[in-house]
Amino acid sequence: MRHPIRPGRPIVVKVGSSSLTGGAGGLDLGRLDAVVDQVAAAWDAGHPTVLVTSGAIAAGLPVLGLTRRPTDVPGLQVAAAVGQGHLMHAYASAFSARGRTVGQVLLTRDVLATREQYVHSSAALERMLERGVVPIVNENDVVIVDELRFGDNDRLAAIVSHLVGASLLVLLTDTEGIFDEDPRVNGNAALMAAVLHSDEALDRVARAAEGGTFGSGGMATKVAAARMAAWSGIPTVVAPAGRADAVAAALAGEEVGTWVAPRPSSLPARKLWIAFGLPVAGRLLVDDGAVGALVDGGKSLLAVGVVGVDGSFDAGQAVEVVDGAGDPVAKGRVRLGSDQVRAIAGSRVDDGVVIHRDDLVVLVDA
Repeated sequence: MRHPIRPGRPIVVKVGSSSLTGGAGGLDLGRLDAVVDQVAAAWDAGHPTVLVTSGAIAAGLPVLGLTRRPTDVPGLQVAAAVGQGHLMHAYASAFSARGRTVGQVLLTRDVLATREQYVHSSAALERMLERGVVPIVNENDVVIVDELRFGDNDRLAAIVSHLVGASLLVLLTDTEGIFDEDPRVNGNAALMAAVLHSDEALDRVARAAEGGTFGSGGMATKVAAARMAAWSGIPTVVAPAGRADAVAAALAGEEVGTWVAPRPSSLPARKLWIAFGLPVAGRLLVDDGAVGALVDGGKSLLAVGVVGVDGSFDAGQAVEVVDGAGDPVAKGRVRLGSDQVRAIAGSRVDDGVVIHRDDLVVLVDA
């Protein structure tokens, strides 16, 4: 399942705040330097690398004389505004010492929700890589509000992987990889060395993490990010940030962390944008017949198969399509607003297409 990654195409490396900060808070420059070492080594080996990083808020706390993370939005925005400059200065200095130039890229979900901006973001990142510039990507916490958040930088890293056509996504974390149970609770928990993106074992890990029985939920976001990358045919390695050669080992196909194998084929670029660039504005509950038509038949979603509508949305927005158990089946751009869909749900009407198949991404395998 594992395999070496050939040089040439970009890779994406993500590192979280906890891997960059010390016990007293603020940036730990030694830890940051170790991450820069790994990214610079990947560049030197012929792998143009994008670095997705957290840490802006953490970097701003000691500068502001704070010992705790603020709980209010303005306080977080101020810490991010101050800290982002310190974070970029630290990265720029560290990469400069290794002969590399960096460029700052701050993203919010609303930027990528517009197809034109999604394409321009992709082009800008590609041009930076062509020029030998190391893109340092972070969510724009200074202006962000909840409805525009990616949710976490793991998912942001997966979206960036789509944007640059990456050959590998590496998520550096504080554990050895993905375990079948929480190793802090069960000493017999086993590291999953390699797993298919659709494996039920990942479902169990994600459910446990979201339920608070497996860490704080961080592992659930890594599973979600790996599955997002999988739809582009991109493998993911969840690896320990404390291992000095974790990225190099992942590129070489060596046994490090957890390798999450992707789908054998990837979605077209536009459908990747629909699946992962557009925020979800609502949900459509469909019957079993509609599930079969979408998953097995590759059909459009018709009004007759819709049995419920959640949320308020306009034509052109993205909605999640779920089955009777509430599990996601697909995501797509609706042709009708929520009130119109409610009016014709379950009915056979002329031109009753709610989501055309060209605007629909099926999220389960047939």
